[in-house]
Amino acid sequence: MTDASRVAILNANYLARRLAEHYTILYSGRDGLVAHEFILDLRPFKAAGIEVEDVAKRLMDYGFHAPTVYFPLNVPEALMTEPTETETKHELERYAEAMHAIAQEAETDPELVATAPHTTPVRRLDDVRAARQLDVAWSPDTDAA
Repeated sequence: MTDASRVAILNANYLARRLAEHYTILYSGRDGLVAHEFILDLRPFKAAGIEVEDVAKRLMDYGFHAPTVYFPLNVPEALMTEPTETETKHELERYAEAMHAIAQEAETDPELVATAPHTTPVRRLDDVRAARQLDVAWSPDTDAA
């Protein structure tokens, strides 16, 4: 357990340092170190019309599960990244490159980020409709409309 914790902390700090070139890391220690997770400040992206959910959805285009957004709740436009002890250096690098690409896209083609995902079978859901027309049960006869 101790070794797993050490590797998780190492992975988080490695990735935080890799991303610090393009993103502000919130809540790091005086030495710049983080614990097993770190929080990226995406508030600067708002100027380009990009929300934190857009970045999370754009990550899906790069083959990553969208990370936790709005954590903690009192930090708007925050994206939490928590690389576990099982992540390889190759995967950490792949994630860092995807996040660097997204930062570049936010500057050069913000619409690409704001309308993500582009490679998934389902694009964006109608959140208002989903909240008003709850469908909490599934059956094979359900219309997929």
